[in-house]
Amino acid sequence: MKKMMILLFVLTMVFTAGCSNKAKETEDNGTKTIKVVYKDEGPSNPVAINYFTKLEELLKQEEDLDVKFELVEMPQGNYAEKLNLLLMSGEIPDLIYFQGGDQQIKEQDLLEDLTPYIEKSKYVKDTLQPQNIERMNNYPYLLWIKPLDSKTPVIRKDWFESTTSGKELLSNPTPENYRKFFKEIVENSPEENGKPTYAVTVAGDIAELDTIFNMAFGINKTWLEKDGKYINAKISEEEKEKLNFYSTLYKEGLLDPQYLTKQWDTKEEAFYDGSTAVIAGTNGKIIDVYNGKMKQVNGEGAEIMVLPPANGEYQGFTPTDITKESRGIAISSQSENKDTVFQILDFLASPEGQKFDRLGFEGEHYEETDSEIKLTEKYYNEWYSRFWESDEFQTEKPLETPLLSESAQKSRDLATEYYSQDNNFIIPEEYVSKWDAMENIYKEFATDVITGKRSIDDFDKFVEEWNNAGGNEITEYANKNVK
Repeated sequence: MKKMMILLFVLTMVFTAGCSNKAKETEDNGTKTIKVVYKDEGPSNPVAINYFTKLEELLKQEEDLDVKFELVEMPQGNYAEKLNLLLMSGEIPDLIYFQGGDQQIKEQDLLEDLTPYIEKSKYVKDTLQPQNIERMNNYPYLLWIKPLDSKTPVIRKDWFESTTSGKELLSNPTPENYRKFFKEIVENSPEENGKPTYAVTVAGDIAELDTIFNMAFGINKTWLEKDGKYINAKISEEEKEKLNFYSTLYKEGLLDPQYLTKQWDTKEEAFYDGSTAVIAGTNGKIIDVYNGKMKQVNGEGAEIMVLPPANGEYQGFTPTDITKESRGIAISSQSENKDTVFQILDFLASPEGQKFDRLGFEGEHYEETDSEIKLTEKYYNEWYSRFWESDEFQTEKPLETPLLSESAQKSRDLATEYYSQDNNFIIPEEYVSKWDAMENIYKEFATDVITGKRSIDDFDKFVEEWNNAGGNEITEYANKNVK
């Protein structure tokens, strides 16, 4: 009886394996399922469903590629954290969008090196921009073909024009002139324009303030050269002066006191509902979305304009990090469909792929006639490219209006004008935990100074704590490796 049971078990396993192989052959010879995880593009988003359904049709039509996209629903909350939990649980989609947290996954050898795929590509290799090439050379696991990602500050144009200090700000945007402008916006804006409660808000930390003010205070790199040696900007006298300035903005009621709890959506909501006057957003298309939504909420007269970076010791937005992409598309090293996934990414860089990804859905985001393409209001108000934005993109038929509105193009022009490269580096694995601790020490101190819980006079104590937590070792490493 026992022998019979073993025989039946063996036969069952053989039958099951045969069925599995057959199922795999059927999948290989038919439709391939590509599992995708992408922030805000889950199965509960009808626009995402429509986007990937139309992409399936295009791939079949243009590439003779038969695929079915399976979108992963991500829970609300910090995307990077939720994504890492998903991946570390063993559920690893074929195509993964990262917005932080990728290095931990890369250290587990779960991400594919994209270099050989790019070298063999038909379109991607020719659409890479200089910063993309530098980043891919340093870290070939994330691909993100987009223009410079500098954030630029924006304000409603009617609010700006209601001030007397606005002209001086444009001609000489020093931190002090920004402060004067902020005070006038809060104290003297006409009630009929919807007087804002605060001058500026940011999403959770001071990074978006830094994009406006860092350069003016002399913070033009992550590692500043002092007396022939490098020190981290966060423990510099320049940082001390900047944090003191931020604390003044906070104390005077110009910086939103709820900035620490703001997320990107609540930051934008505060902008649209008029409770804050200035926010920063990624130059280009995001500024278009801000402009469209602002006019939707407050009428055609509420168009937005872009403000310049503060001017002081230097002028410019946050220097561009070329160590790696801060966000982007990765391919799972565990995927059985790696070549297919990259074929999809390459198609999205093709003329047909770019037309779809950049313009949206015909009849909804654009209208096409025999002679031209007309972009709709819905395009300007809500559409953005999910994947690539090539500098060389041109439609076969002329566009009736430009891809970017005046304010969005201005933001892109400013980002290009003030482009500079940072000198930071990828933190070696053996220092990562110490670096995280140092970052937490900095964030806590910066927050306490800005909100008045600690005096700026405690800066030397903070520097000592930062150095003891690993700063001395990483500074020594920096002086050997900063280029």
